[in-house]
Amino acid sequence: MPCFGAKSSRCEERQYADLSKRSSENSLRRGGAGFPLLVIPGGGLNATIAGLANHAFNPLEEFRSTNRVIALDLRNANGSPSDGPLEAERTWDVLTDDQLALMDHLGIDRFMVLGFCIGGPLIWNLLKRTGDRIVSAILVHPSGYNSSAPNIFFNNNIAGWAPEFIKRRPDITMEMVTDYLNNMYTKRADFVFTVDRDFVCNCKTPVLVLPDDIPAHPYAAAMETALLAPNAQVSLYPWKENERKIQLALNHINSFIKTTMPTA
Repeated sequence: MPCFGAKSSRCEERQYADLSKRSSENSLRRGGAGFPLLVIPGGGLNATIAGLANHAFNPLEEFRSTNRVIALDLRNANGSPSDGPLEAERTWDVLTDDQLALMDHLGIDRFMVLGFCIGGPLIWNLLKRTGDRIVSAILVHPSGYNSSAPNIFFNNNIAGWAPEFIKRRPDITMEMVTDYLNNMYTKRADFVFTVDRDFVCNCKTPVLVLPDDIPAHPYAAAMETALLAPNAQVSLYPWKENERKIQLALNHINSFIKTTMPTA
């Protein structure tokens, strides 16, 4: 049953739940009460709840007074217990499977979603897979294809994620990781990796984009999605320079949440 209006005490738990009929351990945090807000941490394939403390703001703290905030580690992130199969043919989809299985496990039907970095492509994949369940979406310094740094995601992950992952997973080889990353990024080297421009043009879901301008978070890709999506909003930019600008961006997010949140 949907959890809108249901209260949830703040907690952190590690589950050996059979999400999506896979026996993988998931690190989960829930907090607050109100309409559900799924949070996707940033950090590439090392994205974890713990990493939210190092983001420009922590949504687990910022929105707990207005929303039931839910976050989970990305599958196979280093420093997380969330190990699972490495599915080279379903790279983005398997991560989306985990997110949807978690919401199903919690009895949540419709929800908002906020994602940092890798959360941008994952949000678009959620909208493609199950747009009727997503009330609105907030993309915070989303990642996307950058023609000036076309191999950045492959290179960053092969150096910053793969060695430790392989070390703790003797069933995984560098060849398997290479195939995985090529399927995830190299063979999808355009736009936001998970959807095309036609999809964004026809996506009616309200979206708020907070752009960045570093190689892994290209301004051009973020702004292109904002200009194409018919119900998009864009924050001030740059917004991470100081605490005052971050607060202005948070004010925009809070207003967006309030205006797009269902009333019943």
